[in-house]
Amino acid sequence: MARLMTLHNVLISSHQAFLTDTALRNIAETTFENLDKMEKGMVCDNEIK
Repeated sequence: MARLMTLHNVLISSHQAFLTDTALRNIAETTFENLDKMEKGMVCDNEIK
């Protein structure tokens, strides 16, 4: 990254792929599924140990 920032013909921008309707809907659905499983004492597939 440091090397790229020294080049005059390189533009660095933030990653915005998460900011689509589909991605935000998927994030919300996954979050609510995780919360529901946690509340019911079930194993959450997305849990990081």
